[in-house]
Amino acid sequence: MSELITADLVDLDLSATTKDAAARSLAERMVAAHRVTDLDGFLADVAAREAQMPTGLDGGIGIPHCRSEHVSAPTLAFGRSAAGIDFGAADGPADLIFLIAAPAGADDDHLTILSGLARRLMDAEFTAALRAGTEPAAAAALIRGKEPAEPTAEQEPEHAEPGRDAGAEAAEPAADAPFRVVAVTSCPTGIAHTYMAAESLAAAGHDQGVEITVETQGSAGFTKLDPAVIAAADAVIWAHDVEVREKGRFRGKPLVDVGVKAGINRPAELIAEARRKAERGEVAAVAAGDGATDAGDGSGTDHAHFGVRLRTYLMSGVSYMVPFVAAGGLLIALSFAIGGYEIASAKSVADHFVWGEADSWAALLNQIGSAAFGFLVPVLAGYIAYGMADRPALVPGFVGGAIALTVNAGFLGGLVAGLLAGAVVMAIQRAPVHATLRGIMPVLVIPLIASAVVGFLMFIVVGKPIASLQNALTDWLNGLSGSNAVILGVVLGLMMCFDMGGPLNKVAYAFAVGGLADPTPGSLKVMAAVMAAGMVPPLAMALATTVRKKLFTKTERENGRAAWVLGASFITEGAIPFAAADPLRVIPSVMAGGAVTGALSMAFGATLRAPHGGVFVVPLIGEPFLYLLAVAAGTLVAAALVVLLKGARRTTSAPAGGPAASGESRVAVTA
Repeated sequence: MSELITADLVDLDLSATTKDAAARSLAERMVAAHRVTDLDGFLADVAAREAQMPTGLDGGIGIPHCRSEHVSAPTLAFGRSAAGIDFGAADGPADLIFLIAAPAGADDDHLTILSGLARRLMDAEFTAALRAGTEPAAAAALIRGKEPAEPTAEQEPEHAEPGRDAGAEAAEPAADAPFRVVAVTSCPTGIAHTYMAAESLAAAGHDQGVEITVETQGSAGFTKLDPAVIAAADAVIWAHDVEVREKGRFRGKPLVDVGVKAGINRPAELIAEARRKAERGEVAAVAAGDGATDAGDGSGTDHAHFGVRLRTYLMSGVSYMVPFVAAGGLLIALSFAIGGYEIASAKSVADHFVWGEADSWAALLNQIGSAAFGFLVPVLAGYIAYGMADRPALVPGFVGGAIALTVNAGFLGGLVAGLLAGAVVMAIQRAPVHATLRGIMPVLVIPLIASAVVGFLMFIVVGKPIASLQNALTDWLNGLSGSNAVILGVVLGLMMCFDMGGPLNKVAYAFAVGGLADPTPGSLKVMAAVMAAGMVPPLAMALATTVRKKLFTKTERENGRAAWVLGASFITEGAIPFAAADPLRVIPSVMAGGAVTGALSMAFGATLRAPHGGVFVVPLIGEPFLYLLAVAAGTLVAAALVVLLKGARRTTSAPAGGPAASGESRVAVTA
C-alpha cells in the first residue's frame, strides 16, 4: 500500500456534516495530490455508487468508493469526524471515513490492496488506533500496514501461487474432518463490501472451527472455487447484492442466501444456519445452468416464508421497472410544462416536427415518455418471472406483460402475468428431462412452452374476467352519477388509487372523460375528483419517504424524490414501485387518501374542464384553492397511514445479528 495513501490524504479533523460534503472534502485532497483529474465527475461516480447501496458499516465506518475514469491512480483518503456522518449504517453515524478511488481499469493487484484494507477494518485494534491517532503521517502509515508474516502450517496463504487454487487443500480429508462451507460474496462494485463479507465469514469460521473457503465475485472478474472444494463442502453461503455467477456449480447443497451486509454483520448466524440446514438434509433448488432463483436483493428465497418469497419476486420486477417509471414520467411531465395538457393528443412527431416550435418539442418529449411508459407492465412482468425462475422465464414474462396491456389488465395484470410465467417455468424445470434435451431447454423448450401456456391463461382466463369487471363497474358508476356526490367522490377516489393506472383506474378515468362530451356541473365535478385523487398516490409516497426515511430503502427514497414531480404532474404510476414492493400496506393507504381527496373535491364543488390533472391544469379548475386543499388532505392521510403501517411492521421484526467477529483468518479466500 506504499502508494495508496499519504499524509496529505488524511484529515483527522473532518468538519463535513453530510456524506456528500465528506466525499467532496476528501476528494479535493485527491485532486491536490493529482490522483483525481475531474472533481465533479469523480463525485458523480461516488454518488452513483452510493445510490446503489449505502456504504456505512456497523462500528462507525463509512467506505464511499467507486471506479471512475477520472481517477489516475489507485487512491485512498481517510477522514475522521468528531460529530459523525450518516452513511446509512444501522448502528448510527460513521466517524471513520475511507474514500476509495479506483481507476476504471483497475487490475487485480489493485483489488488485492483494497481487499486487504477491507479485511483490516474488521480488526478492532486497527480501528481503535485510528481513532486515537494524532498525526496524519502516523495514520497513513497505519493504514498502509506492514507486509503479512509468512503463513504458518495452520494458515492458508491468501493468494495462491499461479496454477494452484488457494482452497485446494480444503478438499483434502482430515482425520477429524471439520464442517466445511463454501461461500460467495459480492456487491455492486466489488471493492469493499465483497471482501469485508469474505473476511467476516472467514473470521467467524475460524472461531467456530469451521473450514470455510470464500469466492469473492468482484466487478473485475473472479477466480472460481475448485470443483473439488465445492464437492467436499457440507453447505453453501451466498452473501450477495448482485446475481451470483454460475449458480449451477452449487446445486445439490444446503444453501443460505442473504445480502452482503448480512455476511459482514452476522456471519456466525449464517454459519450456524448452514450447519442446521446440512443436518436436516435441506437441498437448494438451483438449476443446472445459472440457477433456478435470483435473489437480486440478496434476501434469499429458497426456504423462506411465502410472503417473503413473494416480496422478493415483486422487488426483482420493480428494480428493473423503476428507471422506466422515472424516465417516462419525467419526460411526460416536462412535456406538459412546455406544451400544456393538450400536447398528449398531438400528431406523431415522426410525421410532423418543426424545429423552431415549442409545441413540437413538447410533443416529442411526450411521445418519448409515453413510449417508455409502454414498457412498464412488460418489464414488471418479465423481471418478476426472472426473479422466480431466472433467464428462461424472461420471454414468457414479457409476453404475458404485453398481453396484459392488450386486454387492458394494466399493472395488476402485469403482476399476475409475471407470477404465472415464473410458476410455469419453475414447474417445467422440475420435470425430468432426457440428457440430450438439457442443452436446449433454457433457450428453446422452456420459453416456447411457457409462453404458450402464459399466453393462453392471460388471453382466455384472465382477460375475460377483467373485461367483464370493467363493464360492470362502468354500469355501476353510471347508476351512481345522480346520487350523493360525496359518496361518488369516495368511490372514484378508491378506484383511481387501487391499481394506479390499471383497469379500475382506467374505468374511473373513462367515466369522467365521457362526461366532458356533454359537460354539466356534475360531470365537471366528477372530472375534478378523479384528477385530484389520481395525484395522491405518488405525492403520498414522496411525503412518506421524506418524513420517515428509515422506513424505506435507499432506492425507494430516490424514487420518492422523483414522485414529487410525478404526482404534481398527475402521473399516478409514480407510486407503482412502492405498491409492487409492499402492496398490503401501500395500496390500502393510498386508497384511503384518494377517498378523502375525492370526497372533499366533490364537497367543495371543485370543477375541471380538462381531461388531465396536475399543477399544469390549475388555471382550468373551478375553486382551485379548495381543489389543492383536497389533494393536500388526501396526501397527508395516505402518507400517515403508510408510515404507521410500515412502522408497526418494523417494530415487530427486530434486527438480528451484530458486528462481525474480529480475528485473523485461517482460511482461503479466492479473489
